[in-house]
Amino acid sequence: MPRRPRSPLDDLPDVRDGLTRVERIILFVLHETQRELRGRNVPTAMLYGRVVERIDIGVPEFQRILQRLVGIQGGHTTPRPSPFSGPPDEDEA
Repeated sequence: MPRRPRSPLDDLPDVRDGLTRVERIILFVLHETQRELRGRNVPTAMLYGRVVERIDIGVPEFQRILQRLVGIQGGHTTPRPSPFSGPPDEDEA
């Protein structure tokens, strides 16, 4: 598949799920590669190589998007509130 130049529209989120075209390509290529590797983890360098065959993206932007997709900020996993916990008590806030 030939690589297509980036468009400003590539960064607009889709109304259906909020993913941009670039995020969708990264997730598609990740899924495709995981199937090829029979469910094993996909090395980041391998994923980047396959993504860059489809769209013009630099390493810093790729890493930033990938971290956002997997929920990592500043090298740490983003804590998510438990669905079982209620709102914080006023004393704790």
